[in-house]
Amino acid sequence: MTIRAITVLRDLRRWAVGHAALLLFCSLAAHVLTVAVTRPDMLDLRVYWTAAPRVLNGQLYDFRLFTSGSFPALPFTYPPFAALLFLPVSALPWAVAACLWQAVSVAALAVIVGCAGRLLPGGRLGRERIMLWAGGALWLEPVRHTLDLGQVNLILGALVLWGLTAARESVSRGAAVGVAAGVKLTPGISGAYLLLTRQWRAAAWAAGVFLGTVALAWALTARESSRYWRTLVVDPDRVGRVSSVRNQSLRGALSRSLGQDAGFGPVWLAAALALAALAGWALWAAARRRDPLAVLVTVQLTGLVLCPISWSHHWVWCLPAMIWLAHGPGRRSLPSRMALGAWAVVTAARVVPRLTRLQEGLGAGSGVPAGGGFPAHLALLGWVYVLCSVLTLLAVGAATADEPVPAPAAPPSPAPPSGGADPTEA
Repeated sequence: MTIRAITVLRDLRRWAVGHAALLLFCSLAAHVLTVAVTRPDMLDLRVYWTAAPRVLNGQLYDFRLFTSGSFPALPFTYPPFAALLFLPVSALPWAVAACLWQAVSVAALAVIVGCAGRLLPGGRLGRERIMLWAGGALWLEPVRHTLDLGQVNLILGALVLWGLTAARESVSRGAAVGVAAGVKLTPGISGAYLLLTRQWRAAAWAAGVFLGTVALAWALTARESSRYWRTLVVDPDRVGRVSSVRNQSLRGALSRSLGQDAGFGPVWLAAALALAALAGWALWAAARRRDPLAVLVTVQLTGLVLCPISWSHHWVWCLPAMIWLAHGPGRRSLPSRMALGAWAVVTAARVVPRLTRLQEGLGAGSGVPAGGGFPAHLALLGWVYVLCSVLTLLAVGAATADEPVPAPAAPPSPAPPSGGADPTEA
């Protein structure tokens, strides 16, 4: 890169920081316009809104939302405690619930950015950079998909990060993680962060509050709780096809490449052990330099990769990862720059939805490449989030603690997409 190009980039960064409020306003306005024009179905929110009252009459897990899309029958897939929390939403008219959900989710995005900044070594991002990151993040695929489906991921991510950064008491930090896990099991991996950072009381509170959510729901809805915890919770096929490109877990990527469900067989086990070793090295390095955001990012990404089902909208944790890559101790290293660039490209270019449409167009609903199924080169592209996670773990492990924390740069701010969401699994 020439000196002139570097100067131009620096001037552009200063301009963006100086006009952060304007850029955020433009991004929000573009989001509102996109929603008004494309009118996303918000199918997952409609599942929450419609199914929640059925928890009271024992029909929660018999419910299906029938659609005309690729997934014609969407069930309620969360624990009964989640349905109890969604009851107030169900009491609202649909239009009010949808608008309120959008507003709360966008606000949660700003909370995620601000709290992630507080976990950076050296402190906060600053108000201007929080606005820039929030405005740019609106157009990253996991965030976009979450908003278009009316998913709960941003709200739960904000709850977890608020608990880990803003709450001073152990009970509050643990309760935030426990409640989030009670609504949707995947945030429960945050308990590992509490253990790794030796927050023993908070970890105990997280486990206790989670068990409390299970007990409360069992007391109020024993039949549905029994069905969920004894059978449904261990059935990944119930929430959708493992081989769908939307499933960006290790198991999903292997299944598409092998042409059959890899399950937890020898191939998956070997890959999982290699990833666990890489994550262990990254955690050791992050703990040595007292880098809490790196620890949290490593825990979250490892959990998403190893989980049997990690839909692309679960990957909103790529945002804290990108913040660490841009502003953390290893920001100048080649692994960090490669990982940040990879996340920016695959999330801004909406690689996963594009591959999903190709998979469906090829008649590869099962993901089996034999006989006109998903071609090998497209199956390889379907590893994008797993590979970005591996690059991020390498960057975390390779970072050193001797670099001063910089004045953060502006995040990438891709143009809004022209289309709406692709209906997919709840």
